[in-house]
Amino acid sequence: MTELVLSARQGAVLTLTLNRPETLNALNRQTTQALTAALEAAGRDPEVGAIILTGAGRAFCAGADLKDVAARAQAGESDLGEDLRANYAPMIRAIRACPTPVIAALNGTAAGAGLSLALACDLRIAAAGAQLIVVFVRVGLVPDAGSLFFLTRMLGLSKATELAMTGDPLTAEEGKKLGVISAVVPAEQLMPAAVARANELAAGPRRTYALIKRGIERALGRDLEQVMELESQLQAVAAATPDAQEAIRAFVEKRQPVFRG
Repeated sequence: MTELVLSARQGAVLTLTLNRPETLNALNRQTTQALTAALEAAGRDPEVGAIILTGAGRAFCAGADLKDVAARAQAGESDLGEDLRANYAPMIRAIRACPTPVIAALNGTAAGAGLSLALACDLRIAAAGAQLIVVFVRVGLVPDAGSLFFLTRMLGLSKATELAMTGDPLTAEEGKKLGVISAVVPAEQLMPAAVARANELAAGPRRTYALIKRGIERALGRDLEQVMELESQLQAVAAATPDAQEAIRAFVEKRQPVFRG
C-alpha cells in the first residue's frame, strides 16, 4: 500500500509530503489521520525545529476526495459534519497546536480543505502560477476545515465572502498581494526556498515560536486590554528561557546569539 504521507528529515527540518498524486492529493479519512499523527509526532520531537508541508505531483491538495465522500454516502455514512469533527478538525488543530513552525510549500493548486490546510500553516511559500480556490460552493457546500476562520481573519469580511460565494480562484501572485502568501518563487526553486526558510526558523529560539503561536491564536478573540495582559503573561515566560537570556547577552556584547532551543 502506498504511504499516504511521506516523511523525510534533513537536519532539523522535517518535510511531510501528501502522497496521493493520482488524486491531486485529495484528502480521505486515512490521509487526514496519517497527517494528524505525523504532525503530532513532529511536535513532540525535540530534534525537529521546523516542518514543511507539501504535495507530491502537480498539486498541493485538491481538498476532500469527493469520490470517497460519494462512496461513503452510498454506504450510509453521509454525515459530513461528523466527518469534519472526527478527521479534519484534529488535522487543523495539530498544525495550530504544534509548537514548531509549519511552512506550507504550495507546489500547485490548494483547493477546498486543501486550502484550509495551507491557511492553517504559519507561513506559505508558493510556486509561481499555483492557485488558491475556495471551491466548496461549486459543489453546494460551505467552506470548512477552518476556512471560515482563516479566510475572514486573513482577508477581511468582504474578500472572504466574495471568494466563498463565487469560488473564483486566486493565483499565488494575487495571494501574495493580499498577504496570504509570503513568497512566490519559480517552481524549481520552491523546495530550496522552503528549506532555506525552515532552516532559518530551526536555528532560532524554538520555545519563543511556540509562545508566539499561542499568543496570536488567543489574541484573535480578545480586546486590547485582554491582549496586553496576555502579552505580559507570555513575555514573562519567554524572558525566562535560556534563548532569550542568551539573545539579550549577545545584544549587550555586540555579537550574534547562539540559540539552543
